[in-house]
This record gives sequence, C-alpha cells and structure tokens, in this order.
Amino acid sequence: MKIDFCSLSSSSSGNCHYVSSDEVKLLVDAGFSGKTIEKLLDGIDVKCDEIDGILITHEHQDHIKGAGVLSRRYNIPIYANQGTWTGMEESIGKIKSENIKVIDTEKYLSLKDLDILPINIYHDANEPVGYVINGGNKKVSLVTDTGKLDDKILNHIKESQIYLVESNHDIQMLRNGPYPVYLQNRIIGDFGHLSNDYIAEAMKDIIKGNGETILLAHLSKENNTPKTAFNQMAFKLLEMGIDIKKDINLELTHRDKQTKIFTI
Repeated sequence: MKIDFCSLSSSSSGNCHYVSSDEVKLLVDAGFSGKTIEKLLDGIDVKCDEIDGILITHEHQDHIKGAGVLSRRYNIPIYANQGTWTGMEESIGKIKSENIKVIDTEKYLSLKDLDILPINIYHDANEPVGYVINGGNKKVSLVTDTGKLDDKILNHIKESQIYLVESNHDIQMLRNGPYPVYLQNRIIGDFGHLSNDYIAEAMKDIIKGNGETILLAHLSKENNTPKTAFNQMAFKLLEMGIDIKKDINLELTHRDKQTKIFTI
C-alpha cells in the first residue's frame, strides 16, 4: 500500500492536512472556512465529497473553523476525543449524531487500512492530541501545538517516514517582538508552542537519515521566518552528520498554500 500526505496549510491563521491510503482519505484538522478548504483540496485534485473523515487535534479555532460546515455539507464524520468535543461542540454547530465520532486518546482507531493513534500532547486546550498514522509498514506522525515533547511522545513518533512537527517561533524574535509579556510566556511555556531550537534538538534524537521527510509546521508570522526555522533544523542535523540534501527531505509548510504531495 501507499500513503499520500500533504499539508494544505499551516500557521496560527489556520491548519489543515490531508492524508490518504489505498482505501481512505482524511483531513487532520479543518481550521479554515469550508470554501477555503475546498479550494485547497482542489489544488491537489481532491474533492471534499471524497473525504471519509476529519480528525481533530484540539478545539482552537485555527484547527476547527471549517469542520462543522464540511461535515454538514458533505456528510463527513468528525473524529475527536471527549475533551475536544466538549470544547468545540458549540463552535462547530449541529452535527448529525452518526457523524459524531468520540475516540479515546492513546487508543488505536482503525479506519479501513489505517491504524491511527491519538497521542497526548501539551497545550492549553481540553484534551489536545497529535496523531500517529500507520498503514502496512508506513508511518506518518503529526505533532503541533505542544509546549514540550516528552519521552512518550518521541517514542510514539520515532521511525516515521514523514514527520509534521511544530517549529513555531524563534525565541529571540518572540522576546524582542510586539507580543505582550503574558502572551510571550504563554507561547514559550510548557502548554504553548515549540520553538525552532526545541524541535531541532528533539528531532536530532530520532532522525536516522534514512530518507525521512521532516515538515516544519505552524510557523509564526510575527515571531519566526521560514528561513530561520529551516536553518535551525538544518544546522542541527548537519552537526549530526546528516546531509539534508541526500539523507533526509527537509521541507516547510506554508501559511496560504499546499505543500507538494509526499508519497511513501
């Protein structure tokens, strides 16, 4: 079997990712208007009526904005844990009972030929998760919106072929930028977002240089730049002797457009 993955767009303005296998097509988060997500999917020749489900990481608007609209318009099930349903049910509007799928954190969900594990992460939301998606011997891990990565998270995601990971901010830019101190502290805290330095240091412990793809996601517009995030990760990997042109595929997600489709 094969798995296709595309980040449709990722930033504090909105997050939505596409993953498909031989038998199922899914969105992870739907943090844009329904119309915008339709357009983003059109850009990779996928129609919304082909989507079999929407996996939600947590209830913040930049992850759920279009979920209710898409579910109602295309009769799509929404998968989220109880904490997230509690946090988002008023925001996303009425959903058909058969499309309300309550899942358990740290327990596998099987959707046709994919086995999906929602994993605990650290964020200021009710019950936030990342997702580890397995199919055959293929593995894709998505971990954003977390203030830290513990050993359990790293153990869950290691040996993936594709990593979508957060590289939200440059610490110096954040501290010297326009955000008030309370907001800086929220972002940099254990239940906020990962810095470029943090994710670069964490990934060096699990990347082997066996052709993995690393996608840096959820970059801040005010407190980061694509070049800064890319270079921080690249330098850390080069220190390990990993050639970012030969040994791995290091890429950036975008605020307002799709990445290419990555196939494993």
